[in-house]
Amino acid sequence: MWAGWSAHVALIEYIVDDSGPEYKNSDDPRVTSAFARFCRRFSMDELPQLVNVLRGEMSLVAPRPLTETELKKYYGFDAEEVLSVKPGITGLWQVMGRSRLTYEQRREMDLFLVRNYSLKLYLAILLRTLPAVLKGKDGW
Repeated sequence: MWAGWSAHVALIEYIVDDSGPEYKNSDDPRVTSAFARFCRRFSMDELPQLVNVLRGEMSLVAPRPLTETELKKYYGFDAEEVLSVKPGITGLWQVMGRSRLTYEQRREMDLFLVRNYSLKLYLAILLRTLPAVLKGKDGW
């Protein structure tokens, strides 16, 4: 398990929305202005996480941080695999469909990424991230 995981559980658990990750939509009531919608669509709200990468708390490419509830409900016995790596800013599902994917598809892509981690896959995801974000497709 990633050593810093337990220290961040309470914070991550606190910020998760009540409807859960499978209900992402473009009409999120928490996004209250056109500027906020723009930032969310183009993932600008993720930029501060680069500080976490520089501090060694996150990776650029790896599964996104998960709450304890998500781990129990959706990952089950596979949770330890996902927790074996530092969480990332971007991952496979972020460049393969983003918010339009089901949670099961995201889970499978997270597990694929962890199980098949390589420099080639890391670079492929990293290179596809910027175009995916700039297009803003399926980002909300």
